[in-house]
Amino acid sequence: MNSGKIICVGLGPGDPELMSVKADRLLRNARHVAFFRKRGHPGKARQLVNGMLHAEVTEYPMEYPVTTEIPHDDPRYIAQLSDFYLGWQSRLTELTRSEDVVVLCEGDPFFYGSFMHLYVRLRQAGVVPVEVLPGIPGMVGCWHATGIPVTWGDDVMSVLPATLPDAQLRQHMERSDALVIMKVGRHLGRIRGLLTELGKLDQGWLVINGTMADQQVMPLRDAPERCPYFAIVIVHGQGRRPANDM
Repeated sequence: MNSGKIICVGLGPGDPELMSVKADRLLRNARHVAFFRKRGHPGKARQLVNGMLHAEVTEYPMEYPVTTEIPHDDPRYIAQLSDFYLGWQSRLTELTRSEDVVVLCEGDPFFYGSFMHLYVRLRQAGVVPVEVLPGIPGMVGCWHATGIPVTWGDDVMSVLPATLPDAQLRQHMERSDALVIMKVGRHLGRIRGLLTELGKLDQGWLVINGTMADQQVMPLRDAPERCPYFAIVIVHGQGRRPANDM
């Protein structure tokens, strides 16, 4: 029986001071820390904990075998990612024979987090205990960065991946009062075009690297043609509220 456990720590939206007290304590005492990253990159989650890890920590960068090089519905993509997660499930389980392993995750681990794919495999195997610490999702930091409340009264909010086809995006945009559009990157032009068609462009804001030192916040109509993957479009709701709040 393994004596250690796997603890996934939600790091919050980017500002280290927005991590939970429990996350901070676990990170500073951890001796084994794993994190996802794209090959050749430092890893967003790892960058968020610079200066926080113990001097004797051992790090395990989990490098994706593929990211955007081939479509996500290509059988090769599915097979490579499946092997990747199975491999790290086995390796992390082996590490916990004697000690805990902390896995880093930006935002909240259960909200579009890469760790979810490991989590379901680890839970199914049932060999090692798994604990998950919640974190403030990145979108929360982004809508606060705009300085405008995002939902009022009975507003309905949708969270949309920008990677969806236009028809699906348009359908959800039409039905919702407030919008959070994630994974924007190279899809910014499509998003701006759809919101323009629906008369919602002037309600839209673009937030790049929300809550971090290099944060950028701007009306969507003034945004550049392209933006980083870690950018979020916010469309604020305009719902029910007392007259003096209008």
